[in-house]
Amino acid sequence: MAIVKSFKCVRPDRELVEQVASLPYDVYDRKEAKEAVSGKPYAFLNIDRPETAFDENFDMYSREAYIKARDLYAEFKDKGIYKKDDVESYYLYEITMNGRSQIGIVGLASVDDYLNDIIKKHENTREEKEIDRINHVDTVNAQTGPIFLAYKKNDDLKKIISDNISAAPIYEFVSDDGIGHRVWKVDKAYNEQIRECFENIESLYIADGHHRAASAVKVALKRRQNENNPNAEYNYFLSVIFDERQLHILPYNRIVLDLNKKSLEEVMSLISENFDITESPVLEEIGDRGEFGMLVKDKFYILSAKKKVLDSVSGDVIKSLDVSILQDLVLEPIFGIKDPRTDERIKFAGGIRGVGYLKSEIDNDRGKVAFLMYPTSMEELFAVADENKLMPPKSTWFEPKLRSGIFIHEI
Repeated sequence: MAIVKSFKCVRPDRELVEQVASLPYDVYDRKEAKEAVSGKPYAFLNIDRPETAFDENFDMYSREAYIKARDLYAEFKDKGIYKKDDVESYYLYEITMNGRSQIGIVGLASVDDYLNDIIKKHENTREEKEIDRINHVDTVNAQTGPIFLAYKKNDDLKKIISDNISAAPIYEFVSDDGIGHRVWKVDKAYNEQIRECFENIESLYIADGHHRAASAVKVALKRRQNENNPNAEYNYFLSVIFDERQLHILPYNRIVLDLNKKSLEEVMSLISENFDITESPVLEEIGDRGEFGMLVKDKFYILSAKKKVLDSVSGDVIKSLDVSILQDLVLEPIFGIKDPRTDERIKFAGGIRGVGYLKSEIDNDRGKVAFLMYPTSMEELFAVADENKLMPPKSTWFEPKLRSGIFIHEI
């Protein structure tokens, strides 16, 4: 039984939402964030990345940085850029990319559901990445970046969504990157129905935002040490929740920077022990599980896992993942990459960049070999999470990204 609450949302003025909405804080490095807010004083990224207001030598994790974020948020509210709704509501958030739309329900998920594994995870988090958002949320006293959750198909919620999107949206705009955004405020008559639908859903799944979720939970645990108020807003975290049928996972491709002191002939010979190798014209995407594109020099190959490989991993939700097959049979034994999270000889490219990006990296000698992956499926994600296991790093890439600053939950 999942708990998803309506809430009094703090949200931007209708005329300013396009200027406010920002990509998540963690898609930028420091230099990129500084450039992204240039000439955009109302962009929420100014609050999400407060170090952009200072010079490059400023400590972006200092107490002063988080106070700057808090003060800037207060200033935005004082200026009327943001206002808080008078009544608790759910919202619907539609994102459209390349003609494909997905609509999620905006509400508050439960910290206790996270702690009790009703909200399931498929990724490890790193404490050093959590600390920044813990300090940000705790100081600003608000959750500003929604967690991307998913649920298994539910026709009752599908009908509620359909009933509510016939009305005029409260927001409608196209962001600079060509992504369409529309938001509806759900009619209050549906609030109880939505709550009851989620109560009949066994599990929710974190699709993207593991670190944001973990940070929100740790802020709640910290505040619980000082008071015991089960109704406090910090016991819930801002989420956009999608039916699995709405979602599309893109591949997370790999680029290896050297051949591990081997010749290309040696590499190909070792790969051939577990894969059938076929030279091919460069493909934009891979056709099936168990297949990999391999781009090296001016050639492109399809690697197809042999039957003995597929038989050996059948029934194991982790080892049967394509990212695991590549890691276990190619990246570690051949290229010596034991931990892809820390090894500096590998880098990753989200599928939105496409094979053209991989080719550019190889052509310009910024990598020696690139692997084009078949995307992990929602079914695989659910299967791993249901067994309380963790996927290898960089297994999933969700696109388009949820915008920050459209919905804020004060805690």
